[in-house]
Amino acid sequence: MINRRIALAGLLGAIALPVRAQPLAYRITPEKIAEGLWVVRGVDAPIAMANGGAIANITILATEAGTVLVDCGPSLRYGNALRHAAEALTGKPVVRLYLTHLHPDHIYAAAAFAPGIVAATPQLATLLKSEGAGFSDGMYRLLGDWMRGTEFTPPGTILAADHETFGTRRLRLLPLAGHSPADLAILDEASGTLIAGDLVFHDRAPSTPHADLAKWHTALKTLAALGHKCVVPGHGPIDPTPTAAIDQTRDWLDWVTATLRAAVAAGEDNVAAGNVAIPARFATLQSARYELQRSVSHFYPGLEAELMPRIDAKR
Repeated sequence: MINRRIALAGLLGAIALPVRAQPLAYRITPEKIAEGLWVVRGVDAPIAMANGGAIANITILATEAGTVLVDCGPSLRYGNALRHAAEALTGKPVVRLYLTHLHPDHIYAAAAFAPGIVAATPQLATLLKSEGAGFSDGMYRLLGDWMRGTEFTPPGTILAADHETFGTRRLRLLPLAGHSPADLAILDEASGTLIAGDLVFHDRAPSTPHADLAKWHTALKTLAALGHKCVVPGHGPIDPTPTAAIDQTRDWLDWVTATLRAAVAAGEDNVAAGNVAIPARFATLQSARYELQRSVSHFYPGLEAELMPRIDAKR
C-alpha cells in the first residue's frame, strides 16, 4: 500500500523533473517564383520571440557559378539553416550574399557566411560600419536564444559596378535610398524579377525607422520604370505584377504623411494621431496600426517643429 508520504514524495519528484525543451529551429520553405529563383517568405509580423525574427523575405538564385542570396535573415541560427537549404536546393555553394540595407532582420545571419562573399554598396558598407553592430543588444533582448552566437559580420565585398554576372545570370544593381539611408534593389534580368528589399512592402504596412520620404518617393519612381515583370518585396507576398506593390507602398506613405501633418495642424497629440481611422483600402495590410504608431514616433517631433514653431523663434 502506498501511504501519503510516499505518494507526496513521488509527486514532488515528478514536478522537479526537468522538462527538455524542443531545440529552436527555423523552417526554411523556398517558394519557386521563376526559373532558378525562389523566395523564402518572412512572417508578416513584427520581430518577436514567436517568429525568431524571421520576418524578411529572402531570395535564392541558382546560377552556373553558384548560389546567390539576397538578404539572409536575423541570426546565425537562421543563416546556417538558410545556407543548408539553399545549397540543397541548387546543388551549389553560396558564392554571393547581397545585403539590401541596415535593418537587423535582413543582415545578422551574415555571420553564417564567409565575409568575402557578403556584399554591400559603398554607402551601405559605411553605414554598417558605424551602425551595424548597434542593433545587437535589442535583438538579443527580443529574441533571446534564437540569437545565440550571433555577432554582426560586416560585408567583405564592396560593390563598385552597376551589375554582377554569375554564369549567364546578370543581376542589375540599383543603389537607392529612402526606406533607409542606403538601400539596394536588384533586377534579375533573366526572369524580369525585381528584388526590391524594403523599398517595397506588399500587403504589409511599411516600416519607417530610418525613412526619408522624399528620397523614398524618388526610389519608387525609379523602380516603377524598370520594365520588370514581378516584384519580390522586402515584406509581404510576391507581387506578380510590375507595380501593384510599388503603388501600394507609395499610397500608404502618402496617406501617413498627409494624416500626420493634418493631426499636427489640428493640435492633436501623438496618441490621438496614432489612433486615427485607417482607410478601408488598407484593410489587407498586416501590422497597419502597429506601423502607423511607429511612424508617429518617427515623424511627429519633426512635423511639430516644422508646423508649430516656437513663437519666439526667429523668422
